[in-house]
Amino acid sequence: MDMDLVALEQIRQVKYRYLRCVDLKLWDDMEDVFTQGASADYGTPAAGRPLNLRGRDEIVSYLRENLGPEIITVHRCGQPEIEVDGDRATGIWSFEDTVIATQFKVLIKGAAFYEDTYERGEDGNWRISHIGYTRIYETMSSLDDIPSLRFTANMWAEKPAD
Repeated sequence: MDMDLVALEQIRQVKYRYLRCVDLKLWDDMEDVFTQGASADYGTPAAGRPLNLRGRDEIVSYLRENLGPEIITVHRCGQPEIEVDGDRATGIWSFEDTVIATQFKVLIKGAAFYEDTYERGEDGNWRISHIGYTRIYETMSSLDDIPSLRFTANMWAEKPAD
């Protein structure tokens, strides 16, 4: 089996960059992780409808508008199964996430497998051409049901004036 280990590592890096950009809300940096014609199918019941986004601009705009500072996210992703075929690749990733929607006082936890495709651009960089998942499970609870819950840190909370 002939493996392109450099391509595998570059694909891992672009996936991890996507997750970091989501969690830290680095929307301008996120644009470069997607191809121009990328698509996203996020299968999360919390949204109340399937999220089928088409084109890099629509994906990044949706995330920017719906995952603002009042939505705290943490994604953990690993166990990649990546297959490279020339300038195209597929990847399956196990992931778990936590979403804390402070404005709505909701805590969401879930898990799924991402099923992604990637393309190597003319500049030699790998980008996500499709990203999607269907939930294995998702739980939702009210923060009011967790009376002992206190935030001791939140990088988006207002900082006290000096």
